[in-house]
This record gives sequence, C-alpha cells and structure tokens, in this order.
Amino acid sequence: MLDWNDLRYFLAVVDTGSTLAAGKKLRVSQTTAARRIAALEEAVGLTLFERRQAGYALTPAGEALVDQARAVETSAAHFTDAAAAAARDVSGTVRLTTSDIYAVTMMSPILRDLHDVHAGIRIELVTSDYPLDLGAGEADIAVRASVMPQGGGLVVRRIGPDPWTLYCSRDYAARHVRPNNAEDLRHHPIIGGGGEKIWPVYRAWLQRFDLEDAVVMEHGSATGLLAAVRAGAGMAVLPSFMADRDPDLVQVLPPMKRDDLALWLMTHERLRRTPRVRAVMDFLGQRLAQLAKADSASSGDSPWLGDGEKPRPAIASP
Repeated sequence: MLDWNDLRYFLAVVDTGSTLAAGKKLRVSQTTAARRIAALEEAVGLTLFERRQAGYALTPAGEALVDQARAVETSAAHFTDAAAAAARDVSGTVRLTTSDIYAVTMMSPILRDLHDVHAGIRIELVTSDYPLDLGAGEADIAVRASVMPQGGGLVVRRIGPDPWTLYCSRDYAARHVRPNNAEDLRHHPIIGGGGEKIWPVYRAWLQRFDLEDAVVMEHGSATGLLAAVRAGAGMAVLPSFMADRDPDLVQVLPPMKRDDLALWLMTHERLRRTPRVRAVMDFLGQRLAQLAKADSASSGDSPWLGDGEKPRPAIASP
C-alpha cells in the first residue's frame, strides 16, 4: 500500500536531484531516502527516477506525477494548519450537568468567571439529580456527588468529600438553643423532601435519628430545602461541600462516620482533548479545588448563639 509520507521523499529528490541532498533536507540518512523512494516505486508499480552517476532524474512517469504530489503536499499543509487552528479554538457549546443545589450556589460564580476567561464558550447547564450518561453524549461534563462514579470511559477527578448532614441558618441558630442530643432535635422543625432522588435517602437518615415526625414541611427539590433553611424555617440535611462554604448556614451535626460521598468532576475520554471541553474541565477543576482547600470560617465551627447560653458541643453523629 502507498505510504503517503513517501511523497515527501519523492518531492525532496525532485527538488534536490539526489537522495543524498534529499536526506539532508529531511534530516535522514541517504540510505533512508533511497529506501523510501524504492518503496514508493514498488507501491505505485512505476519507475519514477533514473539512477545516474550525477544523481536522480525523473522518468516520464515520474514527471507526470509531480503536480499531483505537490497537490497532496499542499493539501497536507492545509490539513495541518486547520488542525492546529482547531486545537487553538476554545469556542462552542459545552453541555454541563450538575444537581440544582450546586448550580444555584457555588457553580454560579464559577460559571460567571468562566465566561470572563473564555467568552467564546457557551455553557448549556442541565440541572438534574439523576446522572446523565456522558458516554451516550447526554452531557459533556458533570459535577456530581457520589461514592464512586460509574460508567465506562469516564475521566474523573475527585474534588473533595461531600457528605450530607444537618444545617440551619445563622439567624435560626441565634434564636434557638443548640440541640445537644437526639431528643433536643425533635423539638426543632425539620424541612423534608428534596425530590424523588434525594428524599428516600434523606428520609432514611431522619429515621436513623427517629426524627421523621419532626418534619414540618416538604420541598420538591434540594434548592427548596436550601431556601427554607436560609429563611429560618428549620433544619434540613444538605451537602456539606456547598453548605460548609455558605456564610449563612451553620452545621448542626457533623457528618456521619463512613459517609464516603465525594464531589467529582468528570467527562468522557472521547472528549477530554476537545479544546473547549478541556478548557472548561481545567477551569472548573482549578476553581473547585480552590474551594476544597479554602478555610471555611463560617462552616459550622462558629459558636451557636442562643438564649445567652455558652456554646455546647454538637451531637455526635453515629
């Protein structure tokens, strides 16, 4: 079969008149240049050069193919230029999926800053508590909380731990005595719900503490839980990666032991080298890593103030 790379040797010999000069031009040995010419002649079934004492001279068959070879060389150069331009092009649409509670909190300022850096990239944000199939092209990038992402061909980066636990607002904490045991918690309003993906897990968490009867309202989404807590309506279980970095929230309970939930940034291997996807992955990875390392001074380590009492330790989580 024809090796298209041999056309480079063909044209180099045409331009220089010998395999010795062609080898120097292409930075290979004379033997290599002569071998590639012989391989080309064998592949096309033609004698392209007459071997003379003074060098290589084109045969009529070789002369007839020079223009076509130069056209291939020009096309290859155009292909290389186009590929290089595409590699530099970070414009286009990137479909990003995450849960709504992350989308409306920590992701909003990150995506704002992403636009400032990469104005040519259009983010299509898909909020869903159900993971989209990156391998099937349902999304390009995902920011998800899970124990370990599942799926073939995924390229994943672990951002940091993200267990869910109980939070209230700073205003609520200022107006109430901090609960010191499970019995105390039953005297506080609990906001339930979070949607069909979250609520079954959340309900099991409440049952573990015998708190299901303390639920005073249910919301159909995780953002509804967050809004109710921020409004001081009661307590709710929220993702700690987000909630610990929210200055308006106070952690009521430490996360449960052996809770291996973590926040992950992921894409599919077939997209990892696409310039716009790579640019978004790099930007999100850097910003989310900064959040993971940041000292969250308002993440529940602040004293719970209420009724003039001195701060008391939080309930030990099982």
